[in-house]
Amino acid sequence: MASGDKPYRVYRGGRTKGRVPLATRPEPGRGRDGGTGGDGKGQGRADRPRRKRQTTWTKKTWFGLAFLLLLVVFVVWAVASYLAFRKGVEHANKRAAAVPGLQRALAAQDGLLLSRPTNILVLGTDHANTDARVGLQHSDSIMLVRTDPTRHRITYLSIPRDLRVAIPGHGDDKINAAYQIGGPALAVRTVDSLLGARLQVNHVVLVEFDGFRQLIDDLGGITINVPKPLLSDKFDCPYSAARCARWKGWRFAKGPQHMSGERALIYSRIRVAQNSNESDITRGERQQAVLQALMGKITSPGTLLRLPTRGDKLLSPLATDLTAGQLLQLGWVKFRAPASHALHCRLGGTAATIGNQSVITASEENIAVAHMVAGDSAPQPPPPGSGPYGPGCVVGAKSLH
Repeated sequence: MASGDKPYRVYRGGRTKGRVPLATRPEPGRGRDGGTGGDGKGQGRADRPRRKRQTTWTKKTWFGLAFLLLLVVFVVWAVASYLAFRKGVEHANKRAAAVPGLQRALAAQDGLLLSRPTNILVLGTDHANTDARVGLQHSDSIMLVRTDPTRHRITYLSIPRDLRVAIPGHGDDKINAAYQIGGPALAVRTVDSLLGARLQVNHVVLVEFDGFRQLIDDLGGITINVPKPLLSDKFDCPYSAARCARWKGWRFAKGPQHMSGERALIYSRIRVAQNSNESDITRGERQQAVLQALMGKITSPGTLLRLPTRGDKLLSPLATDLTAGQLLQLGWVKFRAPASHALHCRLGGTAATIGNQSVITASEENIAVAHMVAGDSAPQPPPPGSGPYGPGCVVGAKSLH
């Protein structure tokens, strides 16, 4: 090392004026030394074709596509379901429109079912019964269903078919005779006369119990809570004559029972039981239990998923003036009304015999029950000592007995 040289270099800081020189890339086809060929190292990258940048599918993209696909499937399913359901409703509307005088007998609906109380009369007939009543046009089950959206409550009022009432233009008779005399239209006017101005019928549903057999089987059966063990008499024996002689009758255990269409129909038809005192009241209650279980099954998620293929068959045993839109509103009202708030009521009276007919003479308490159904007073159970036909109301799963 020379004597004048220092063993270190002095770094002079500061920013260089002007642009900072940057390393430039070699031109295409030239190497670092400026050549255009040969064995130089610069020939490799310049001669290679430039790759295009590939788009990557992120999780958000896949999620968005999946959501869009599900949305399209849901829309298609909803449209197909509604069209099939509307087709079935239109057939039911045509059957109701063919009933003489029915539309004129109904009170006008005041507003939407979603916001206003509505009274729906359900008339159940069972002309195919084998108890020597085939061909008689009586209404075997009479039930008024009142929806109250503001209170989130549905009320079921059972009217005994043997209740003796005034039939407009025909004097006093069993209330189910109104159906035979003047059809559903006269039955509606009779119920209006019985219940008063607060419970005028807005809509009607005509039910053929015999048609429920196939419908219940198509839905996979229904579950009914049997209140007590039941052993019927020997009616509609399904076996041979020899076996029917040893057969005890139809048995139903206490508690929830899953029933096929045939068994549910038998349950609703029992008139005489060997182990309990059955009456027109108890038979009507069983028919109501079948109807309510069927309504619950029709509006269940499992049934809604099958609407595109079975929507037009759900209302095959029915005739009604309710449109598809009104039935959808009714389904929403029912969805928002918990079973624990449901009101179960019945009219009643005292058993009597008039003109060789077993009837139920109306009790003055029926007026109070009508006010309970209309929401004007608190529900009260049948008075003590009123017997098996005592009128009253209970809430939820309580029994009227």
